[in-house]
Amino acid sequence: MIAWIGRRYLARTQKDGFDLSKLSLLPDAALMPLRRDGLDPVRELGERREEEPISRIRLPLGVTVWLVSGYDEAKAVLGKNEGFSNDFTNLMGNFGASAEQNPGGLGFADPPVHTRLRKLLTPEFTMRRLGRLTPRIDAIVTDQLDAMAEVDGPVDLWRMFALPIPSLTICELLGVAYEDREDFQRLSTARFDLFGGANASLGAITESLTYLLDVVKKQRESPGDGLLGMLIKEHGHEIDDRELAGLADGLLTGGLETTASMLALGALVLLRNPDSAELVVRDQDSVNRFVEDLLRYLTVVQVAFPRFATADMDIAGVRIAKGDIVVVSLSAANRDGKLGPGMEEFDPRRAPTSHLAFGYGIHRCVGAELGRMELRAAYPALVRRFPKIRLAIDDDALSFRPTSIVYGVDSLPVLLH
Repeated sequence: MIAWIGRRYLARTQKDGFDLSKLSLLPDAALMPLRRDGLDPVRELGERREEEPISRIRLPLGVTVWLVSGYDEAKAVLGKNEGFSNDFTNLMGNFGASAEQNPGGLGFADPPVHTRLRKLLTPEFTMRRLGRLTPRIDAIVTDQLDAMAEVDGPVDLWRMFALPIPSLTICELLGVAYEDREDFQRLSTARFDLFGGANASLGAITESLTYLLDVVKKQRESPGDGLLGMLIKEHGHEIDDRELAGLADGLLTGGLETTASMLALGALVLLRNPDSAELVVRDQDSVNRFVEDLLRYLTVVQVAFPRFATADMDIAGVRIAKGDIVVVSLSAANRDGKLGPGMEEFDPRRAPTSHLAFGYGIHRCVGAELGRMELRAAYPALVRRFPKIRLAIDDDALSFRPTSIVYGVDSLPVLLH
């Protein structure tokens, strides 16, 4: 979001449109929370957390932006309901976004709208409701492994494993046709490309909502057994098509690109750590510990939704003024020593921590348990099916996404046998 704000500023100050070369005009601190060194946040982010867990990022925008990098401070900001707003109208007023570009859903909504929508959605994510997806997730994973086994030579684990599993799971959850999964993948990925132009991410949101409105319309006419159909059958009079499309868009965004990145980067951790591969096929407790510390260590969603101060306040001794923007670095907070010793390292045997990989407070990811289900199913199946899996290229030849809200790799070529 920091980089997006900077892009909006540059776009508004250039008569001929957005110029990528002008990104160099942004202060390095503005992009630093989205940069990594391999799988690790850059060293400067950790240093800032230790020295100044709430620090000001100076941007030429006429607004004040605060970066929160400490664990306790992050929980204080994310857990505070009064005095902060996530509503999309803040972007309309400050940065020229239009009402048509509002993605809807939970991420850019405040109570009471947020409260009402989450109340409708939460029952669909209880373990009882999600339990019906367990056989389908297992079948999806098996099908992808079967398809990989038929390929001669290197296999792109990103394209054939990491991306299809959450894509097909989301299609199953929402109750939409599988043949639409390529549109789902394209529309979800596009909004996280911060260098695609000044309006690239918002344009992708608009296109996604147009597509999903058509899906909702079809479900309204003939409700199925998926989430959209269930919401229409149980609460159809309480929610309109635009709100339904927004919820679907939020689930698409929160459940596809994020889980795909976790699957790919987690597989890379397995490839680099043979001992971890042995653990994930041992027992369920070992799998759970592996997944939990992997979520914390990787924290693929690098920053939380921006929070706009609606009143003057004090957070951990720092004065936040009305109108200030607060951005929480989840990746920095999850490496904070306050969570325990050795937080800069991945430890598959570590007891689960209260990490912030899924956020915190009222905006904590509603689909967190679904994501865990996919990861717990996929990693053991991959290792059991291909115990000799290894990288097909040199480790230092891997291409990671630079400056992306959702961190990941462009491809992950592997040899299976």
